[in-house]
Amino acid sequence: MPMKEQHSKKQVSLIIAIASFLAPFMISATNIALPSIQAEFAAKAVTLSWVATSYLLSTAVFLVPAGKIADIYGRKKLFMLGIIIFTLASLFSAFVPAIHWLIGMRILQGMGGSIVMTTAVAILTSVFPPQERGKALGINVSMVYIGLASGPTLGGLLTAHLGWRSIFYMPVPLGVIIILLTLYCLKGEWADAQGESLDIPGSLIYAVSVILVTYGLTLLPALSGLLYIVLGLLGAVAFVASQLKARYPVFNVRVFKNNRVFAYSNMAALINYGATAGVTFLLRLYLQYIKGMPPQTAGLVLIVQPIVQALLSPTAGKLSDRIEPRLISSLGMGSTALGLFLLIFLTFETSLPYVITALIVLGIGFALFGSPNTNAIMGSVTRQYYGIASGAVSTMRLLGQNFSMAMATLLITINLGDAPISPSNYHLFLNSSRLSFGIFALLCLIGIYFSYSRGRMHTQSTEEATEPKL
Repeated sequence: MPMKEQHSKKQVSLIIAIASFLAPFMISATNIALPSIQAEFAAKAVTLSWVATSYLLSTAVFLVPAGKIADIYGRKKLFMLGIIIFTLASLFSAFVPAIHWLIGMRILQGMGGSIVMTTAVAILTSVFPPQERGKALGINVSMVYIGLASGPTLGGLLTAHLGWRSIFYMPVPLGVIIILLTLYCLKGEWADAQGESLDIPGSLIYAVSVILVTYGLTLLPALSGLLYIVLGLLGAVAFVASQLKARYPVFNVRVFKNNRVFAYSNMAALINYGATAGVTFLLRLYLQYIKGMPPQTAGLVLIVQPIVQALLSPTAGKLSDRIEPRLISSLGMGSTALGLFLLIFLTFETSLPYVITALIVLGIGFALFGSPNTNAIMGSVTRQYYGIASGAVSTMRLLGQNFSMAMATLLITINLGDAPISPSNYHLFLNSSRLSFGIFALLCLIGIYFSYSRGRMHTQSTEEATEPKL
């Protein structure tokens, strides 16, 4: 049942904002600390890779089931559980005696992070009325970008001066603050699907399918990676079949057939993240190898993009409360395509201002797309589906990000083979990067179609007008 208005919207926004900062920060900060972790534990490269991969897979597994459980038993309860798991896993990670223990804690951390990620957006959607929802979602998206942007810088400083374990201390006080604020500031509960039950077989099929696809993407271009992806897609077919028969499906797949706004908005999200997540990876290599920048300087250049996103996302979200989200999101997708188009022309002589200009255009595009598109997704379903809708868009983001990284890595491998990037093959690396940017730009042009063609969503006059039933 809907939560009683015994809390202020500002309190809710503050709690969710802090929570939304944590997981992105930990992802980017931990990646910076990997060399130090490897040095302390004398870990092999394959074992070290699981420090990041374990978190990724754990996050993927719990996104949709967590949304369904939250809809049934209460979004606040699940949000609290997610924060507690994330905080404790972070604390224990700082004391692990061996890398295998760290991998285990990262699995728990990913589980907690996925629960928080899913319930945070669902809570905001539950609390804020349609005419205010976009701005709230924009602030949430802004905090995600701030987490991603600050992770490499703060993570690098903490690792350099206090050691890699200090990175895992940082979420603990923030987690405690979130728990206390949630306990004392948020009264009541949201549980709009009470009486339903969790489809455990469907959840297991979903988990296995997502793991296979996600892990397979990390293995490309190896043949085993392709095999995992094919098996995962077959699992996805089995998942759809099981959900069509389930009395209480963990994810109501009929929504993709009966709700054009929901289906096209999620497709647009998948394409957008699939076209953009690999950009930072490629540009970091370009700036360090081709332009000869030290890692710290390259990081400062790349931080331009998330700063622009963080600054503009609340405004973009607010605009989507007044203007059709599809118009703003489509403009954002177009701006992203333009930024990617600019990157196609990178050369050995390209100036730094040109790169920064492209990053600013990309940042504007990401900001205009992100929160308005999420607003459209969450506003297209009834209250009982807020949790699974949030889980769906998070899954699209995760799969898109993995596809983007896999595509960028695949093209580099095709051009360079097993050889490391060196002056003798800089031109091959540059060719593969430009090809990636071209493919990503083309994807965004396709994404404009899905973004714009989703149809009119609302005039924001009443909540009923924004929430067509599934």
